[in-house]
Amino acid sequence: MLRVALPNKGSLSEIAAEMLSEAGYSGRRDSRKLVHRDVPNDVEFFYLRPRDIATYVGSGALHVGITGRDLLLDSGAEAREIAQLDFGDSTFRFASPKDSEITELADLEGKRVATSYPTLVDDFLRSHGVAATTVKLDGAVESAVQLGVADAVADVVSTGATLASAGLEIFGPVILESTAVLIGGEHTHDAAGRLLQRLRGVLVARKYVVMDYVLEESKLEQATVIAGGMESPTVSHLKEVGWVAVRVMVPAKDANTVMDRLSDLGARAILVTAIHAARLREEPTDDCCRSCDSMSRRCAWPRGQGRELFEFEGCR
Repeated sequence: MLRVALPNKGSLSEIAAEMLSEAGYSGRRDSRKLVHRDVPNDVEFFYLRPRDIATYVGSGALHVGITGRDLLLDSGAEAREIAQLDFGDSTFRFASPKDSEITELADLEGKRVATSYPTLVDDFLRSHGVAATTVKLDGAVESAVQLGVADAVADVVSTGATLASAGLEIFGPVILESTAVLIGGEHTHDAAGRLLQRLRGVLVARKYVVMDYVLEESKLEQATVIAGGMESPTVSHLKEVGWVAVRVMVPAKDANTVMDRLSDLGARAILVTAIHAARLREEPTDDCCRSCDSMSRRCAWPRGQGRELFEFEGCR
C-alpha cells in the first residue's frame, strides 16, 4: 500500500485535498483524523504538520508527500522533489528598515537575519559568499527588527504590504520561488507512478479545455496555426463536401481569444468543453538531459534541480 503524507492544515491542505479528490482518491471527512485508508486505490494518507512531511518521507517512513518546496529545502531531509503541482505559490525575499544602511545582499555581512526558514536562508547566503547569523523564529518575523532581535528579515512576500506596514522594505535578489510539490525518498515505490500520473491528469484538466468547431477544409491549415493542440488537432470529414469537424485542446486562459480568431476565420458551431481528467504522454522539455534511468524509470536529472520525475516511456 502506498503511504502518502499530506498537510494537515494551512494553505496547502485544502487545495491538496481537492486535487487528490479530482484525481479519484478519497480523503478524510473529519479534520481531526490523522490517518485515512483509501482501500480501492490501495493508498494510505497520513495528515501531518507541513514542516514535518519532508522528514517523514526522507526517512523512508512514508513513500511520497505533498508539501512546499520551501519546506522541503529548509528541512535538510533526504527527500527529493518529484513534480511541481502549481498551487501554493510564494516568493521569499529579504527586507530591512526603510532607513537602514542594509540595501543590498552584501550589506548583510556580519548582520542578524530573522526567519522561519533558517536552513534555506543559510544555504542561500552561503552560496552568495555572505556570512550572516540567522535567528530562527516561528511565525511572523516582521517585528524582529523593531524589537532588536535582528537587523533584517527573510520571509514570504506576496504584495509586500505586511512588511511595509512594519516599516520594512524589500531588497536584494529573490531567495526562492516556492510552490507545492510532490516529494519522494531515496527509493521510489512502484505505486508512486500511478499517483503522479493522476496528479498530472488533474493539472492538464485544470489548464486546458477541449474545443470543437466546424470549418471549411481549405482553411484548416490557418486554423491549425491559431490552435495546434497538444500534438495536432483531430479532424473528421463531414457529409457536406469540403467541410471538416475539428477537435483540439487549448489553454483555458486563451479559450475566448482562440474562439474569436476561429470565428473570424469562418469556423462555425464552436463549442468549449471542460476536461474532467486526462492521461497524456509526457514529453521532455527543451532543457531535458535525456539521461533516463531505465531501471528506476525516472529522469536522472541531478538531484535538487527541480526536475520532474518522468515516466520512462515519456522521456526518451
